[in-house]
Amino acid sequence: MKTQHGTGSEMEFAGKIALVTGAAQGIGATVASVLLQQGAAVGLLDHQAEALQAQAKALAIQVPAGRVLPLPADITQTAAVDAAAGRLEREVGPIDILVNVAGILHVGAVQATSDVDWDHVFAVNAGGVFRTSRAVAARMVARKRGVIITVGSNAAAVPRIGMAAYAASKAAAMHFTRCLGLELAASGIRCNNVSPGATDTDMQRQLGSAPEAVLRGTPQQYRVGIPLGRIATPQDIAQAVCFLASERASHITMHDLRVDGGATLAA
Repeated sequence: MKTQHGTGSEMEFAGKIALVTGAAQGIGATVASVLLQQGAAVGLLDHQAEALQAQAKALAIQVPAGRVLPLPADITQTAAVDAAAGRLEREVGPIDILVNVAGILHVGAVQATSDVDWDHVFAVNAGGVFRTSRAVAARMVARKRGVIITVGSNAAAVPRIGMAAYAASKAAAMHFTRCLGLELAASGIRCNNVSPGATDTDMQRQLGSAPEAVLRGTPQQYRVGIPLGRIATPQDIAQAVCFLASERASHITMHDLRVDGGATLAA
């Protein structure tokens, strides 16, 4: 089926090649699945080798052979990231879309956060976005086309009690992606952020808050609820990613698309 840009067609990414980090589970796995459903070939990058292979096998059943490539790699390691990007380009083709999803959560007061905790959160959440974007951007610049999307968090925009390392690392990744977008604009490469709020994933459950409390808010932590009255699904986030990756968003760059049901009141 021919890609029909501007229509939200199921095959609008036909012929495109995407690299998705954090693809073994959660939002990353869902982003990869939606891109595949819309015609893309996808490289799945994650450090969880066994879970990644299982996810790749499950996705491969749904699409023609050769459109799913698992890439076990640690995004805190430059050589591993460069090797994964190079393998995807050699075995599948030039990367058109990069989606940075991989991230980790550390919960704890600043006084209880160790140097090791802080450095690890930044190495993954900010450093991983930097390393992967740098590796892919170098290839995109030579071709003068491409899209880079960083999936961050609405915590990058508002303070959160007990989440200083996570929020600060996500803010760093968000602003890095904006700066990258400014640098790459002359090469026709768009760079945008998608910032989810509470989403039905293992990371959300790690926070331990009851769904009712998330929806209502917790005034003692200076946190409002969700005006739209529901927690997001990974599919909600994936659809926002795919919009920004598509030709429907061809004149959007350096943007932060908040997908949080209004939880940050656009702050």
